[in-house]
Amino acid sequence: MAISISEAAAGQVSKFLENRGSGLGLRLGVKTSGCSGMAYVLEFVDTLNEDDNVFEEFGVKVIVDAKSLLYIDGTQLDFTKEGLNEGFKFINPNVTDECGCGESFHV
Repeated sequence: MAISISEAAAGQVSKFLENRGSGLGLRLGVKTSGCSGMAYVLEFVDTLNEDDNVFEEFGVKVIVDAKSLLYIDGTQLDFTKEGLNEGFKFINPNVTDECGCGESFHV
């Protein structure tokens, strides 16, 4: 089981954590939401929970709870810039369907 983060995404997370002034890393999780059933959740982590898995690349920790890991195992977190739009992109090999608006997915 593994989660990876691209160098571009790690750079962005590092900047956010530096600006925030604290934090162990970034939590990547899922919640029930949207047209297709699941949506990604990103939030800063200040303390670890017992069921957390920690993955580290490029000096950045990505923290995933055990329940979310079932849906996002193998996912790479990337950061892309396309024209005026920029943001995190989730490359999840487990996704079988996504909604039209791109906000939710189904495994």
